[in-house]
Amino acid sequence: MDSRKNHSIISNVFYIVRLFFSITPGLMVVNPLISIASSLPTRLVAVIGLRYIIDKVRTGDTDGIPFAIAVIAGIVILSESLRSVVFELYTHKQREKLSLGLNAKLYDKAASLDLSSYDDPEFYSDFILTLETSGANIEWISEQVAQYLMEIISFFTISAVVLTIDWKCLVITLFFVLIFIPVGRKHGNLLMKRRVAVTEKHRKADYFARLFYLPDYAAEIRMNGLSPLLNRRFGDAADDVIKTQKSYVIKIALLDFIQSGGMLIIGFMLCLCAYLGYSALVAKTMSVGDFVASFNGATMIGMSVMQLTVQGVRNFTERSQMIEKFRVFLAAEPEMKDGAHTAVSGKPERIEFKGVSFTYPGGEKPALEDINMTMEPGQRIALVGYNGAGKTTLTNLLLRLYDPTDGQILIGGRDIREETILSHRDRFAAVFQDFRLFGATMGENVAMNASVNKVRVMESLQNAGFTKELPDGADTPLLREFSDDGMMLSGGEEQKTAIARAFYKQCPYIILDEPSANLDPVSEYELNLTMARAMVGRTVVFISHRLSTTRHADKIYMLENGRIIEEGTHDELMALNGKYAYMFNLQAE
Repeated sequence: MDSRKNHSIISNVFYIVRLFFSITPGLMVVNPLISIASSLPTRLVAVIGLRYIIDKVRTGDTDGIPFAIAVIAGIVILSESLRSVVFELYTHKQREKLSLGLNAKLYDKAASLDLSSYDDPEFYSDFILTLETSGANIEWISEQVAQYLMEIISFFTISAVVLTIDWKCLVITLFFVLIFIPVGRKHGNLLMKRRVAVTEKHRKADYFARLFYLPDYAAEIRMNGLSPLLNRRFGDAADDVIKTQKSYVIKIALLDFIQSGGMLIIGFMLCLCAYLGYSALVAKTMSVGDFVASFNGATMIGMSVMQLTVQGVRNFTERSQMIEKFRVFLAAEPEMKDGAHTAVSGKPERIEFKGVSFTYPGGEKPALEDINMTMEPGQRIALVGYNGAGKTTLTNLLLRLYDPTDGQILIGGRDIREETILSHRDRFAAVFQDFRLFGATMGENVAMNASVNKVRVMESLQNAGFTKELPDGADTPLLREFSDDGMMLSGGEEQKTAIARAFYKQCPYIILDEPSANLDPVSEYELNLTMARAMVGRTVVFISHRLSTTRHADKIYMLENGRIIEEGTHDELMALNGKYAYMFNLQAE
């Protein structure tokens, strides 16, 4: 699915900057300019301004001091005001735009990938990590890039000032900063390892935390008194997070002390101060103003070089590995490719499975093995068998959510892999066993599209046996994710809503996975009658554990351990007196 190539730090930084620039070019230009305009003048004041005032005081010429102080205060106030105003009027809004644009790219990519992507634990873990950290990465990287550019300009500007005073001061500063670059890189790698390890532990803790507020689990937790058990599991997961954090704390703290404390204490406080003090007090090669300007300038040069090297290497090393995951995810391509032909959603044609086998990614044994079956146009095909027999997998292959490991599936004599994926799937309406409703209107939930035919929605709901009154008809909002008065449905009503999708979509093939699982016997009986009338002329494939619904199927396939072990009509299979007859008689009792 992807090459998982490891790119360099510089390559990853330029990649993410280009990506950000494609979404909000203004932000990537304005941010560095504001950072420079708001920070550089203040730093120059600390070097040139203080040097001017101190030298004026030393010489006794105080006439220009009030004006100099006023200018300095004005520069500082203007710089801070500029940053604040631009952030409120521009930066904040552009960050939101960047965040939304970036998430849109992530969601589009996630929707385009094969279902098998979710079966790859490593890829899925990276996907979750990418989504969870995208917001923090957006803010940090946009700020860090601006800060980095500002530090480059600050370095050359302040260095030019210090060079006019004493070039040796600059050499001492650079020496002590550069020797700590390897420590910064090691620090960054360790921070990344901690982030990855902690994210895995957090995901387990977050799962148990979610159980307490998701309505799906509320009744069972209360009915069975599961709170103590879940609290204990949450506590264990939280302890794992803390243990993981502790295993990195000492190493990270030690490296941080070595790179920051070592450079500041040994380099600046001892060596640099000793040199400047000797030059000013003993050799008398510089004035007091020069001493202050040199020390402040050297400190700021040290800060800039430290940001550009030690801290920059450390931070970008850590973030680069996050960007790498981001980059790999956005570069991932689906393994299932479009065919050259566009399928036509017209009348149903013959469907053939020829020697089809399939093994899930990472699976040890096939989920389906050597499946051969034929579905004639307009037939009602029933798939039955015990849990795990391969029934749902077979329909997933027919929908081309996965491609067979071996064999081929033909519709109208053409391999479905020769069709474009969307045109092929457009021929099918599918109601999955684990269907979901969405925080949208009833019409959108039935049509599964922003374009809704409201009359057809209501007809489809009626065909599915949905009788609950809808205050706003097809415009009635469901769930309360986005609407406080969203309608909540029972399990049976939800299933009827999902079944209505099959009636709404005008296509030649329908797949129903346990369509009556949440329905009472009366609703199930009415649904069967309605389906028989409304689905005339369509090929219907349905999976059911309730064998009473299979009696009128044109053909029944009994699956076991991924193989077809029996096939025929209900009467033929009952006469065979095999596994199907055993299951049917057991349910009939």
